[in-house]
Formats: sequence, structure tokens, C-alpha cells
Amino acid sequence: MSDTPPRTCPPTPHDTDLIVIGGGPAGCAAARMAASVGMCSVLVEPDALCRSLYRVAALNNVLGGCTSGPALADAITAELRSTGLCRPVLGRRVVELRADDDHITVTLDTGARLTAPYAVVATGVGPLQPRDVSWITAPGGLTLPPLWQAGADDAEGRTLLVLGGDRPIGTFLRAHPGTGTRLLVAYPDTDTYKTEEIRDDPRVTLLPVTHLTLTPSEGAPVTAEAVSAGGQREAVTADAAYLSIGSAPTAPHGDLVRGADGYCPPAGQHPRVLIAGDLRSARFQRIMTALGSGSEAALHAYYAARDLPTGG
Repeated sequence: MSDTPPRTCPPTPHDTDLIVIGGGPAGCAAARMAASVGMCSVLVEPDALCRSLYRVAALNNVLGGCTSGPALADAITAELRSTGLCRPVLGRRVVELRADDDHITVTLDTGARLTAPYAVVATGVGPLQPRDVSWITAPGGLTLPPLWQAGADDAEGRTLLVLGGDRPIGTFLRAHPGTGTRLLVAYPDTDTYKTEEIRDDPRVTLLPVTHLTLTPSEGAPVTAEAVSAGGQREAVTADAAYLSIGSAPTAPHGDLVRGADGYCPPAGQHPRVLIAGDLRSARFQRIMTALGSGSEAALHAYYAARDLPTGG
């Protein structure tokens, strides 16, 4: 990951001081904070570090002067490279986490195992699909890409049907201010409050629905039938369809406490398991909160390992 030789970690009965599961903003922040207090870490990520940030073309809610996801991702990964105390394991997935009284054991998809006194779990979320919500009927097995994966070439001069009114729509519009596209945003009543920031954009047509039925198709155009709250039915046609329904938590099997919604709230977890980033809750899925929670989790491990009072 870096041309800089790693610093030597002190001997330990485990593989490292801290295992970080997930290499997004929260996981990277945890590894960076751990290094700042002299802790060695192993960071396991199935893709590239900060992979999702490279698809966010415009930012308006982070500190440090970064105005795009790629710029922020580059800055974060450069910071991590400079520490020499984080060993990244990229292209690998943690399939199981087990918590014992005195250590954590994680199993990788290769069968290899790693141990540490503490683990930060920051695996984040993945996009919900039409089959995951009751207000959409779609062909069996249909999988659609999230809107944030659409680039300028995908949108220029085209009409896109967006399923759901989640906030990444605003991010997409800010990222492509000059794109000649039209977004048909079909969303349920529960998403109404999320659409406030896009209501006045002339490129957006809002379609509040009680149900949407996608017609089976081998490709473009996409056709659907939208049913309004009053029972009126409207035929909808678009060049392509994208998702903005929301996200579902992704976490390894094992000793994690999950709520009814699948998220892993930090409270109530095993004392050696620290949850950070979007995996905590659907309510705080922001880059800034992810960075803060990752840093806080690493400090918690640092204080606990030394039996120090929090903030000591």
C-alpha cells in the first residue's frame, strides 16, 4: 500500500492491537486514530480503500477543503499510508467475528484467522433492491444500480427513473450541475421529507406513489405503472432506472448484536466489539459522522486496553 517502510509494532500475543473491518471513511479513520496513539492495526477491506467515495463527484458537507469524493478518498488513504502502523488486507472479506473474554477472532474468506484485543466493525451498508420494499413490484431477480453509480455519460440528455427519494439524489444533482437529464423520482409517502432539497430543481419530476410496478424488459426503455394515493394510475417511461430506496446494513456473521432493522447499535455490543460508521444506524449516514465515529471507536479501544478512564 505504501513505499514507506512500516514501523515496527511491539510484540503482542495477538496478530495486532486492533482489527478494523471495513475500509471506508469510518474504518480508515479508526486505523488512522489508532496509529496516532501508537496502536498497530490490520484493516480488512474486500475492495479498495474508500471505494464508495470515488463515485461521489461533489461534496458539500465535509471539512478540510475537499469538494469531491475522489479528493477526499485520496487524502484519507495518503494519511493512512503515512502512519506505517496499519497493515491493509485488501481484496479479502471477514466472514465471521467471534468475541472472547480477552480477544477477538475474525475469519477471512480464505479461511485465515486474525486475533486482536479489540475490533472496529465498519462494514457500512449496501443498496436496497426493489425486492426489499413492499411498494415496488418488479420482475423476479431484478437488480438495479444505485443512482450514485450513474456518471455524466449515463445521464446526459436522458430520462432516468429513480426509485425512492433518498438523499443521494441531491448529491447526484450537485455533482452534475450542467447535465441535461431529467429525473423521474418515484417515492412512497415515507420519503416525502427527504425530497425537500430537490423539489425546486427543474430537472426533477416528483412522482409520489403508493405502488410502482416495473414492466419486465430486456433493456431500454424502462416502463412502469405508478399508482398515486388517490388510486390514479400513470404510465411512466424512462431510458434507464436507478435506485435511491435506501440502504441495508452489511456485517459479518458471528458475535454482533443486531437490531430489528439489521443495524448494529454500539450500545449492548460485546465490550471488545466497537461499531463505527453507517453500520450503527440509518439516521446518521454521513461522511462526517462516519469519520468521527471511527476515530472515537479507536480511542475507546486505546483507553480500554490500558484501563484508562475515557478521555484520560
